[in-house]
Amino acid sequence: MKALKDIIRDVPDFPKKGIVFKDITTLLQDAQSYQRMVDLIAHRYVGQRIDKVVGVEARGFIIGSALAYKLCAGIVLVRKPGKLPSETFSKTYALEYGTDTLEIHKDAIKPGEKILIADDLLATGGTMSAVVDMVTSMGGEIVECCFMAELDFLNGREKLPPGKVYSLLKF
Repeated sequence: MKALKDIIRDVPDFPKKGIVFKDITTLLQDAQSYQRMVDLIAHRYVGQRIDKVVGVEARGFIIGSALAYKLCAGIVLVRKPGKLPSETFSKTYALEYGTDTLEIHKDAIKPGEKILIADDLLATGGTMSAVVDMVTSMGGEIVECCFMAELDFLNGREKLPPGKVYSLLKF
């Protein structure tokens, strides 16, 4: 895991002063590291008969699509408003300073389907909490929320269902 952590670049003062941004693009552009990361996460879910992987805009699409392929599951996209072409279900949630909204196609998840939610990074947990609410409102059974990395010091997993969070790397 250390090799994967070490390839992720720190970008100081991005997107604003005082924040150290974890830039995963350095890992994604390295073929061996990207493949290893996907394989390590996917291995956790082999045999669990995941019906669909929900990828959260935008870097969650990169992780979620690869996991869906490895797990022989469908991929569902959660997007910002106005980006999905059919009828949507939306969820507005609180941010540190304001609100944001996410949407999912109303017919994307059927009641009882086993759902794996995937994103690149767990920070404060607000976005993922909104996605969890959307998926459960549609009748999906959440297997787990999985992340390539987690910023432990922000305690984001506290906003998510207990025992339903997995992060490959922790910072």
